[in-house]
Amino acid sequence: MHAQIVLFDGFDPLDVIAPYEVLYAGGTASGGDVSVELVSAEGPREVVSGTGGLVLRATGTLDPGRPGLILVPGASGRVGEPGEVPDHDAGAGEWQQDEFIPVLLGRALSTELPVLMKAAMDNPEVTVGTVCGGSLVLAMAGLLEGRHATTHHLGLDMLDATGVHAVSARVVDDGDLVTGAGVTSGLDLGLYLLEREVGPRIAHAVEELFTHERRGTVWRAQGPVPAAL
Repeated sequence: MHAQIVLFDGFDPLDVIAPYEVLYAGGTASGGDVSVELVSAEGPREVVSGTGGLVLRATGTLDPGRPGLILVPGASGRVGEPGEVPDHDAGAGEWQQDEFIPVLLGRALSTELPVLMKAAMDNPEVTVGTVCGGSLVLAMAGLLEGRHATTHHLGLDMLDATGVHAVSARVVDDGDLVTGAGVTSGLDLGLYLLEREVGPRIAHAVEELFTHERRGTVWRAQGPVPAAL
């Protein structure tokens, strides 16, 4: 399995690094059955995160035609107070410290990322994963209507408003779409994908290496609908 992890201006570093390390370790544990790279819609470049201007380098261009996994992170920035909205200049120009998360997500939509991700989601050989607000990027682009997905708990209502079946779970498996909730869920998402795509013994080996036990039940649209508790 080859994994492409997408970088865009204002991305959340932990959304990227957590699954990157898990998948990279999975590649080592499996003798090379998993490979992972950082990509962007624009190609190789230095990409500025939304956390203190931390920079990571995308070494390739997002390729929606390549079989495997494509993972989209969320953004790191300011949530804002209830009712607070950005001024008319917000989002203009390059990344700025403490920008609103919706502004950063909206800016990502103004790139080629939505077009490339639509092609990826139309490719039966690609599984799309998201961490935190990554699902909101796809939902705001109109790519998740009618699908089951999760995001950070503060964004569940927004996700639901786009026509997504928003699920309050740490990891949601909707077939070729696997989504994670808050930022640390990237660890659980990566481990689950290793278990699903490579095998539980590889996932367990990485889990032991990282001294991290996955949390919660992976939600799937299977089995009886639970009665009210």
